[in-house]
Amino acid sequence: LEEIPRPIQDSGNILKQGYLEKRSREPSFFGSEWHKRWCVLTQRNFFYYANEKSKQPKGSFPIEHYRARLASQLRKDSRKKCCFELLCPGKRSYEFTAPSPAEAEDWVEQIQFLLKDLSSLTIPCDEDEEEEEEEEELSKDLDSSDSMNNSHNSTLIQEEPSQELEGDDIYEVLPGELPNSQ
Repeated sequence: LEEIPRPIQDSGNILKQGYLEKRSREPSFFGSEWHKRWCVLTQRNFFYYANEKSKQPKGSFPIEHYRARLASQLRKDSRKKCCFELLCPGKRSYEFTAPSPAEAEDWVEQIQFLLKDLSSLTIPCDEDEEEEEEEEELSKDLDSSDSMNNSHNSTLIQEEPSQELEGDDIYEVLPGELPNSQ
């Protein structure tokens, strides 16, 4: 069996993929042109291809430092609620139309979640979940500190008075051990 080649050249996992219309950079005589593109969002990059079976992307860019937002002003027709854009200061912006408003929202949410994750050392979560986790951790900390204090108190050992060390010996002589003769 022959394997179907995957169009993705990125080692990152695919987070979202699907057909979107991408606005061309140069407007034509008739105004802005929208081209159907197979788009793929990975953990580090955004790729767009001529179609689902294309091996080489028509374009790609690192997604980090971009921001995504819904942008109904991009179109005047019935698909205006399906539009979103990717913006980055000092770099090219990208404009897309999804098949439905819900799909546009999903693309924006996925990209925002990824960007939040890339800019943070911790995995982002909802504020409610965060508060619950903090409360759980606090109660765990209190429980463990109580048990540590109890176990620490019960295992206290009387220490012998420390002995003066001779010469350059930096090692402590433990009870029951003989110092090495040099």
